[in-house]
Amino acid sequence: MLERESGAPARPSAPLRTLIVDDEPLAVERMQVICARIEGISVIGTASDGQAALRLIDALSPDLLLLDLTMPETDGLTVARNLAGRADAPAVIFVTAHDEFAVEAFDLDAVDYVLKPVAPDRLQRAVGRVVARRSERPVPPPPPGEWLEEFWVPHRSELVRVPAADVQRIDAERDYVRLHVARPDGNAQSYLLLQTITSLQERLDPERFIRIHRSCILQRSHVSGLRHEGLGVWSAETADGEALRIGRTYLPAVKKMAGR
Repeated sequence: MLERESGAPARPSAPLRTLIVDDEPLAVERMQVICARIEGISVIGTASDGQAALRLIDALSPDLLLLDLTMPETDGLTVARNLAGRADAPAVIFVTAHDEFAVEAFDLDAVDYVLKPVAPDRLQRAVGRVVARRSERPVPPPPPGEWLEEFWVPHRSELVRVPAADVQRIDAERDYVRLHVARPDGNAQSYLLLQTITSLQERLDPERFIRIHRSCILQRSHVSGLRHEGLGVWSAETADGEALRIGRTYLPAVKKMAGR
């Protein structure tokens, strides 16, 4: 089932142009019924396997993918890996009867992970997350030489200046980031800053910082090594002895940093 491609980019207020991908016809039909009751989305097509989904994504440029995980030949995780890094990639909500793939799904920057049988209110919440993410205005990166050199962060009743060079690690905590800072006396200190990790990344010098996971950025000099855990899973070892998992989306850039 296809809708003719209009060629015009969707505006933030326009319905999410949605592609349903599932190899079970009854599951597709049920999802269409649920979607018809959710304001703000418009189903523009369906696909019964991963390869068909990739072809329709290229042809229709949907805003949202409701993606089953377990399909023959090309499964949902493979589809998401193929989309990783694409500037025009749709938002992905995995819809599945299996809960054991959630960690890998979120490593691929999925917006949500909804278990079957799908409850309409649960899918509505997931779609709401897509709408919220879509409405965020990307901040243009500063010109070279104008990256953030310092942070002013609230701490108790004052504002503390934190040089960017002292920040070893940045973790996402909902709408905040936590800055982990090295101190001359060797003691660690952390500060919360009201900012999303994605918007902050755009203001950080990529020669100094590298994102290794959807929820973690490291100072490059703080990475002491990379470790292969098996089954395609890698970790970054830090100078203070921690091993932090590298998300599959970010693994190519981390390996490139190491000359691999």
